Parts: sequence; C-alpha cells; structure tokens
Amino acid sequence: MIYQITRSISIDERHISFDFVRAEGPGGQNVNKVSTAVDLRFDWANAGLPEAVAERFRVLAGRRLNQDGVMIIKAQRFRSQERNREDALERLFDLIRQAAVPPVPRRSTRPTRASKERRLDAKKGRQSIKQGRRPVGRDD
Repeated sequence: MIYQITRSISIDERHISFDFVRAEGPGGQNVNKVSTAVDLRFDWANAGLPEAVAERFRVLAGRRLNQDGVMIIKAQRFRSQERNREDALERLFDLIRQAAVPPVPRRSTRPTRASKERRLDAKKGRQSIKQGRRPVGRDD
C-alpha cells in the first residue's frame, strides 16, 4: 500500500512499521492486559523523500530520530489499538506536510527614518532615568 501525503510525495508502507506495546497511564482493567499503544517506526532516509523535504524533515523530527536514522512516534492517546495507529500515522503525515512547505526567504529591509528616531528618543528617555539614579555631588 502506498500512502499519498501530498500531490508529489508518497510513501510506501514498507518504510513504516508498527510495534504494539502496553500504554502508560489510566485505562481501567485493560491497561495491564492489552497492548493498545503504538510505536510507529519510519525509515525516512530510505523512504525516497525529495532531498530538500528530507532535510527539513530531519530538523523537524529532532529527538524522535534514533541513531539509526529511524523516526519513532509513540501514540497512546486512545484506548483502542486501531485509533492509536491512525493517530500515529496522521502525526507522521502532518510532519511530512510541514517539511514539504519550503521556508519563505527573508528579504532584508532597512529601518525607516521614523523608527530610527523613535529608537533614539527611547534611548534618551532611558538615559535621563538612569542619570536620575546617580548620587548628587559626585563626579565619577
């Protein structure tokens, strides 16, 4: 099965694996018996993402990447295994969609004359406040 994330980006399910583990926290009688939490593992380096998207993805993934370059997402918000699986997949796809958006290049601008004057006026105001703190009669 192939997951279509954007028009130009798709991922083969071979690069995604799921491990089902016991969830932490509340869950009633099932919490110690049923493995409802999901550890999604995504081999992003071999998934065939475009180079620019892969680089941004690596930065966005941050600590979720292990030493082997595999991203791990833990989903345990819901009490059913299937809903946690869908949640983990959706979180992965959202991260890839974020990485697919190229950053807007910064256009350098100059400060306006009025903003320079406001800055200098503010500095003069701070100067007069600080001069008021000095003891009278001392020339340091």
